[in-house]
Amino acid sequence: MEMVPSEENQFVPKEIHNAAEEPRVLCIIQDTTSAKTVNERLTFNLPASTTLSKLYEDVAHKAGYVNGSFDLTWGNTQNMAPLEHNSEMSLSDSSFEPDGKKNFLQLTDKDGEQPQIASDESGTADSSGLDDSSQERFIGPLQRDGSAGGSGDYSPSYSYSSILSKSETGYVGLVNQAMTCYLNSLLQTLFMTPEFRNALYNWEFEESEEDPITSIPYQLQRLFVLLQTSKKRAIETTDVTRSFGWDSSEAWQQHDVQELCRVMFDALEQKWKQTEQADLINQLYQGKLKDYVRCLECGYESWRIDTYLDIPLVIRPFGASQAYGSVEEALQAFIQPETLDGPNQYFCERCKKKCDARKGLRFLHFPYLLTLQLKRFDFDYTTMHRIKLNDRMTFPEELDMSPFIDVEDESLLTFELFSVMVHSGSAAGGHYYAYIKSFSDGQWYSFNDQHVSKITQDDIRKTYGGSSGSRGYYSSAFASSTNAYMLIYRLKDPSRNSRFLAVEDFPEHIKSLVQKEKESEEQEKRQREIERNTCKIKLFCVHPVKMMMESKLEVHKDKTLREATEMAYKLMDLDGVVPLDCCRLVKYDEFHEYLERSYEGEEDTPMGLLLGGVKSSYMFDLLLETRRPDQVFQPYKPGEVMVKVHVVDLKTETIALPISVRAYLNQSITEFKQLIAQATGLSAETMRVVLERCYNDLRLLYVPNKTLKAEGFFRSNKVFVESSELTDHQLPFTDSLLWKLLDRHGNTIRLFVLLPEQSPGTLASRTLCQKAGEDSDGPFEGSKGNRKSVEAILEESTEKLKNLSLQQQQGSSAGDSQKSSDTSDFEHIESPTQEADSNSSLCVAADSRELENRISGSSDTENQFVCEERSDSEVNNDRSTSSVDSDILSSSHSSDTLCNADSGPIQLANGLDSHSITSSRRSKAHEGKKETWDTAEEDSGTDSEYDDNGKRKAEAQYLYFRAEPYSQDDASWETHKCLVVHVDKRITLAAFKQNLEPYVGVPSSQFKVFRVYANNQEFESVRLNETLSSFSDDNKITIRLGRALKKGEYRVKVFQLLVNEPEPCKFLVDTVFAKGMTVRQSKEELLPQLKEQCKLDLSIDRVRLRKKTWKNPGTVFLDYHVYEEDISISSNWEVFLEVLDDSEKMKSMSQLAILTRKWNPATMKLGPFQEAILESSSVEELKEKLSEMSDIPLENLEFAKGRGTFPCDISVLEIHQDLDWNPKVSTLNVWPLYICDDGAVVFYRDNRDEPLELSEDERNELMKKESSRLLKTGHRVSYSPRKEKALKIYLDGGPVRDPGQD
Repeated sequence: MEMVPSEENQFVPKEIHNAAEEPRVLCIIQDTTSAKTVNERLTFNLPASTTLSKLYEDVAHKAGYVNGSFDLTWGNTQNMAPLEHNSEMSLSDSSFEPDGKKNFLQLTDKDGEQPQIASDESGTADSSGLDDSSQERFIGPLQRDGSAGGSGDYSPSYSYSSILSKSETGYVGLVNQAMTCYLNSLLQTLFMTPEFRNALYNWEFEESEEDPITSIPYQLQRLFVLLQTSKKRAIETTDVTRSFGWDSSEAWQQHDVQELCRVMFDALEQKWKQTEQADLINQLYQGKLKDYVRCLECGYESWRIDTYLDIPLVIRPFGASQAYGSVEEALQAFIQPETLDGPNQYFCERCKKKCDARKGLRFLHFPYLLTLQLKRFDFDYTTMHRIKLNDRMTFPEELDMSPFIDVEDESLLTFELFSVMVHSGSAAGGHYYAYIKSFSDGQWYSFNDQHVSKITQDDIRKTYGGSSGSRGYYSSAFASSTNAYMLIYRLKDPSRNSRFLAVEDFPEHIKSLVQKEKESEEQEKRQREIERNTCKIKLFCVHPVKMMMESKLEVHKDKTLREATEMAYKLMDLDGVVPLDCCRLVKYDEFHEYLERSYEGEEDTPMGLLLGGVKSSYMFDLLLETRRPDQVFQPYKPGEVMVKVHVVDLKTETIALPISVRAYLNQSITEFKQLIAQATGLSAETMRVVLERCYNDLRLLYVPNKTLKAEGFFRSNKVFVESSELTDHQLPFTDSLLWKLLDRHGNTIRLFVLLPEQSPGTLASRTLCQKAGEDSDGPFEGSKGNRKSVEAILEESTEKLKNLSLQQQQGSSAGDSQKSSDTSDFEHIESPTQEADSNSSLCVAADSRELENRISGSSDTENQFVCEERSDSEVNNDRSTSSVDSDILSSSHSSDTLCNADSGPIQLANGLDSHSITSSRRSKAHEGKKETWDTAEEDSGTDSEYDDNGKRKAEAQYLYFRAEPYSQDDASWETHKCLVVHVDKRITLAAFKQNLEPYVGVPSSQFKVFRVYANNQEFESVRLNETLSSFSDDNKITIRLGRALKKGEYRVKVFQLLVNEPEPCKFLVDTVFAKGMTVRQSKEELLPQLKEQCKLDLSIDRVRLRKKTWKNPGTVFLDYHVYEEDISISSNWEVFLEVLDDSEKMKSMSQLAILTRKWNPATMKLGPFQEAILESSSVEELKEKLSEMSDIPLENLEFAKGRGTFPCDISVLEIHQDLDWNPKVSTLNVWPLYICDDGAVVFYRDNRDEPLELSEDERNELMKKESSRLLKTGHRVSYSPRKEKALKIYLDGGPVRDPGQD
């Protein structure tokens, strides 16, 4: 495609303006500046001429903000660049979509500051907070009751812009990496603990001793500094988790916050060894208790002192139905001693015998920071599932611990609550957040990941758990899943209670860190500002050497077009290939290959203005256009359409390469013909113009005054023109030579055909389109003599790829030394009646992309036929021949409106390509053709349109077939022969095979056609009456020797059914069944095949065939059944072959063959499968059969139907309870059994057998074995505990540790 026209070939029409009613633009704006307004939507319906500055005014007025104190950004992209505040550019020029389409915008903070609230008097307001009147602007849904502070089940989503400025509370949130809410809750609690924060600040990091990236205390210190000084709304925790040695996968693992607390404290103690903070964790969080046992006979007491970091409190005692009502009650239960008596008696050292004793715990010392863990997660041994206890448990704001201590000298034992870590969800997962009281102002806040907000005492009370009302016995089932999980109290001691260090009191190393982080934040802000002002747009270029190139141009909005062109020039690596002054940027639509406009005289215009604002993606692209020094750039005006004009020569039956012409949609056909006449030199008076709108839709443009728009022209179009003195124009268009030529041009495809290795004869002795008695010597020599050189094809393809503009060098040589200059720009379309040796080029479409495909195809030959052979039955249906799939898989030549000729078919919304669109000429082209449908008759290649030789009636008009040898470079293919075939894709597979006979060397009935799909998979095409319409250019075909299916035959896969084997389905052989054959006849033909190929010597009376549905055995086929009469059969059929222990007992279709299996609860084992033959569908008969087989009395026999696919595996731990045993029905063919066909699985048992009593260890061991067994067989394990990755912090920075290190 030539991008740059020469000066004499500029055929630009006169621009015609068409006034129309001004469209309107619908804008929907979301206010993301605070949590209170995140659900707010402002809607505007503005004229398209409205300026951006006016839009800002309207939004400010409606939102109640001061204009200029906020930004508007696009809401449906990742682009954060705001729209220009003072721009006079209209909405239509700023990429807003009119005509009722929704344009989503976000109202965001400006420069990290929240919008100023406009007051009624002055129009400005203090930006420090929201007044009461601002609540009236909230038009979204209110938060649910009980969800204050964002305490819903899951963390709310936030836009990136919403985390750029600090919350109105003054506190900074933490970004949830994925499932790190538990980490965020703990970090915020530690940050809000003055003693911990101050101690952390007093620790000084020595960079010479440790890498800062892996230092946990240093990264915590950085995080706390940012939480205290950052202006952002939320900050990332990735640096902290990286210091833990975690990778990105850890962000997707949710852990227990109490477990994290312990692991983190252990890690900090290790890191702080031999520092002032070495004993910090113990000083703040460690308490002491006595674990004692006292003999009730002599009073002797043995004891040991233990330390603790937290106190685990039971919510509901084991086996009890009532939960403890308060923390105080749970603490009392924690220290309540238990009596050891009976078999649990204690051996007293003083008494020297076993005695009754009391065992219990006593608190000796409480830590300064008291941590209580409410044990809400438990295990239900009845259901074998983890559960969460949502029972109500109250906790006081001030907790007096003096009743629970065993030492009298502890005077100050009043603790005040300052942190409640809340869990919302179930035992399977949920969300953590924290309610924390600030010791600075006494106010409670909700720290919910990014969002920080004030809360009340009522919000804290809602975390007690339990239901709002009395629901009796079921109260726990209806309880709220949002409740407190961890409580942290601080001792009320004025002498020890600390206040937070102020910024001015920071140690020097912290002040340096604050300055460093501030500079980093400022640098990030500057970088973000640059990013917000950078236009990002797709860039294309037809490189003279590298062909079509694609990249992304990122340019600052203030850079001029001249500077952007220089950047694109370097990006496309044109230095030394094309001078810079021979390049320009033009607006381009890559989808339609349409040049929208050029930018003459706008070289100094900023790119932001030129592109309609700053975005990360645009509805259009840019093309870096190049020219030769002796050429001149053609101006492209907005509103023009591009037309690719192919000149048709009826005398030589050739179609020229396209010439690009630009026109206007409101031009008449007469004006358009004059424009083409100037471009081509043809006569406008005798000119015929044919528009190809899409595949198989050719429209003759004959109404002089009709406009191009009325004729269906769009941005990019393809037309064929012809102007000759022949009488062809007097014929009806569909009977003319022009139509026939274009029809064949649009339906001819190129296929690569790999011939079999043992193909007899030589290619040199065969013709291209050989008939009986024709001479076979000339065609290949002729085609070889006229074939273009590779250099010529490359040069020609380069010219074609550059032909996006008008310029087309008329009469210049395309590089083919065998062609005359007057035909060098034409591609020959061969007529079926022409002699093969009179043609000098391939019968393919003349558009440039197809030629490009030809070049790329020839360079990829080594991968074209290295295939893995598969049969049709390995997919659900024959993808190569299905009447539905043929539309989906097909690709065709088409115009650039619905079907882009230069880039293949365009996928439509319904997933079909344009080939499936009905056409205006299909009725003519397919006259007399029978539509084929996916039936068994069609599957076998039979149809009334065929005679005994498989030749199609009325086939002559589609018999175009041309083949020539195709050389291979790979030495491993020397024994293979390859053809490149150009064929009308409307011919049938039968006709295609007949045309291939001379090249394969055997009759068409003796070879098979395999179509090669992606990943080199092969599928046989068997429907002889179907056309090649599902094939497209450069599809690959492999020919294999072997008998093809005859009329009424079906290819069948045979699998052996082994009911008592671990893998019950085993493939045996492929065979052929025929219509009218009995089952016994098919068995007679199958058994010798099994003996030869599978070494199975079977008796015909001891094998049965039965229906196969996936892995399920179905109907048993009786010997006298006839295929297609009694048994429906189709292509890709599969059957089971079952070897019997005795002769066949199934004699009638009224009988029912059931597969039964005994369940033994006492041994926890299943017996082998046994078949039961029933004479009816009676449940009573089934039970009698089972009783007879098992010797279980009828009154004690119970049965249940198996679930799922055969063999209906189920865990032995679940079978006794989970199946529907002993259904109350009298017949098998009703709910819940629905046993209507052979092959159903029935389990049975003796109800006198009790399940084996298992210990906990035995149950766990059996559960593991069953899970392993069921996973191997591919069956579902109904109970599979959530696999949790152990929480671990790596002190050396990563999970790969030294084996010798503990």
